[in-house]
Amino acid sequence: MKYPKLRELKEAIKALIKGPYTSRFPYQPHKPYERFRGRPEFHEEDCVGCGACFQVCPAQAIEMQDVKGKRILTVNWDTCIFCGQCQANCITEKGIILSQEFDLATTGKRNELKQTIEKEFVVCDCCGENIVPSEQILWVAKKLGPLCFSNASLMLFYLRELDLALSAEGGKEKFLPKEELEFLRSDRIKIICPRCRRLAVLKS
Repeated sequence: MKYPKLRELKEAIKALIKGPYTSRFPYQPHKPYERFRGRPEFHEEDCVGCGACFQVCPAQAIEMQDVKGKRILTVNWDTCIFCGQCQANCITEKGIILSQEFDLATTGKRNELKQTIEKEFVVCDCCGENIVPSEQILWVAKKLGPLCFSNASLMLFYLRELDLALSAEGGKEKFLPKEELEFLRSDRIKIICPRCRRLAVLKS
């Protein structure tokens, strides 16, 4: 006859007195540890729409779509592997954060397992093309401090946010097709896309 090991007998007696080690989930909510990696969530007020999370996601669970005037970011929790790369590479360190939420089972449609946010673009004063999300360029300007005044686009956007500079054409949007654009020297001091800036420097 084989007798149980003393260690196993000790654990069995302890479990009888103190109760089982396992949690009573789903009958009682399970509280994860502090550094538990749950589903990632966008914090819209802290996200600047830079797209760094989209570029580093190994599971391609984050989608980025640029349409006229705005950028759409979507995180799909059904394909996310909760690796934490999005949070680790976020330039603001608060734009997307892994929560402690792990119970994602649903009997509904898979398109419910996602979060979508939209960010407004800064558009070129000359041709109207998307340049960069407005919150990102403002974040960069504040990060650089006085150094932002060495770049015309950064300087003008920052001054416009402070209501210290007027928009192009007195606030009226008037964009021309690229083939009809005629650049003057004054166009170099505008918020313009890299293509228009290159043409403005060459033709003015």
